[in-house]
Amino acid sequence: MAKPASAMAKRADALMNWIDARLPVSAFWKATMTGYHAPKNFNFWYYMGSLALFVLVIQILSGIFLTMHYKPSAELAFASVEYIMRDVEWGWFIRYLHSTGASFFFIVVYLHMFRSLLYGSHRSPRELVWVFGMLIYLALMAEAFMGYVLPWGQMSYWGAQVIINLFGAIPTIGEPLTEWIRGDFFISDATLNRFFALHVIALPLAIFGLVLMHLVALRENGSNNPDGIEIKANKDENGIPVDGVPFHPYYTIKDIFGVGMFLMIFAFVIFFWPEAGGLFLEHDNFVPANPLVTPEHIKPVWYFTPYYAILKAVPDKLMGVILMGLSVAILFFVPWLDRSPVKSIRYKGLWYKLMLGLFVIAFIRLGMLGMSEGTPAQTIEMRVWTFVYFAFFILLYFMSPGGKTKPVPERLTH
Repeated sequence: MAKPASAMAKRADALMNWIDARLPVSAFWKATMTGYHAPKNFNFWYYMGSLALFVLVIQILSGIFLTMHYKPSAELAFASVEYIMRDVEWGWFIRYLHSTGASFFFIVVYLHMFRSLLYGSHRSPRELVWVFGMLIYLALMAEAFMGYVLPWGQMSYWGAQVIINLFGAIPTIGEPLTEWIRGDFFISDATLNRFFALHVIALPLAIFGLVLMHLVALRENGSNNPDGIEIKANKDENGIPVDGVPFHPYYTIKDIFGVGMFLMIFAFVIFFWPEAGGLFLEHDNFVPANPLVTPEHIKPVWYFTPYYAILKAVPDKLMGVILMGLSVAILFFVPWLDRSPVKSIRYKGLWYKLMLGLFVIAFIRLGMLGMSEGTPAQTIEMRVWTFVYFAFFILLYFMSPGGKTKPVPERLTH
């Protein structure tokens, strides 16, 4: 016979009190969920952070299952991936889940970064939130590159060859550095083994730690909003922001809905279009790596191609590497380059909207050109869009303090 609900509730409360006395679970839940008040006017763009976290979980779980069958050996790597695809039960699904998840990870991360540029989420007091986010982005690029090499297909091998050889352009230390990265005089079994170790253990731990710091910094300073108004500046008699709502249940339900919509698109791609026309899985990677046969057109995976286009736009190899490095490094300084008196694009002038629009077009177009053959006409276009890319940051610094703005309301709008 079932015990009365009241007795069961008392037992549950007693158990929770016992746990809280030893581990403050309830206090943590209140501080981060029910007691954390987020702005009430979040919109579509605020799905991206939770989706990035969700895809990270997908990548970790699918990666664990892939690791059970993958062989980090130059002789067996490609065959082990084929074994996973053909003979492991649901192996094809797990492999496509992981490969598609990598591309979707960068899609939501790029949209998440764009949201920050829209609404000024990188501005004071959230500079560290942006910096930790950029460190996550760098770690993701390293993680994705090493994971891209592991299937040991033709494009994986030659893409790694090109990217690693870029370090050889550095004066004095270039050649020893490339040998240290490869672990050999050429890309070999040693390279694959160290990339596997970094991809499976070291970099995931680094990403996990950076994500934790990103979330701690966010919770400490509070979430930004489409108006760029600090809701902590307007509180009621209980010290609760009048324009805020508890994160749970309001935004947990919202995020669950967002995950549901995301999964519909994600599942469609996995089941009907996993290679995405060669964007997510290149056609050359369905062929085993052959050091004696160079692919007709070597290019990195799509989420690296904007920076690859910047590299190809410069004739000198060293200057190309420097400019490519600067194109990523300059993103770290956006909180200090943007000196506008207002945060949100809603209250910035037409100048910022045009600049941001051109910047987005430049980034997308550079990504498309990075996948191209690099004809003379395309090289000229790469240089034009590279100029536009860097001009955005330079103009942001000099124009933002005196740019025309609109009055910012005291309370949130919708």
